[in-house]
Amino acid sequence: MNNEEKKQYLRRYQEAKKRAKRIQEEIDALRSSETSPVGLGDGLPHGSGTSDLSGYAARWDELVRELEAEKEMQMVTYREIRQQIGMVPDPTEQEILSRRYLLEQRWEKISVEMNYDYRYVLKLHGKALLHFEVV
Repeated sequence: MNNEEKKQYLRRYQEAKKRAKRIQEEIDALRSSETSPVGLGDGLPHGSGTSDLSGYAARWDELVRELEAEKEMQMVTYREIRQQIGMVPDPTEQEILSRRYLLEQRWEKISVEMNYDYRYVLKLHGKALLHFEVV
């Protein structure tokens, strides 16, 4: 596995978080929508309209189930990547990989928080990728 493939593997958690966030935003948008029965507060239709809300409720439930499944996959991916990072022999390299791919920190923040020169952090990251292996 080359370094680009390793980075792609490590980015899977960030991608899972983004998918879950996008689904949550869709749910929030539906919830706040003026046409949504959920946005009315009690989940019941108001007024004298006789519209059938079963289709809406089914789509809502499907979206909520999709979010729950995505969050579960996010957690599984997080644990898997964290475990793989833990197999890197050097603790400093582990920290750099964790900060970058699990905490989603920028290089500048990593260098400041670890009290290392920016370029040195990039060098350590390269070494960490060489030591990182997916089992």
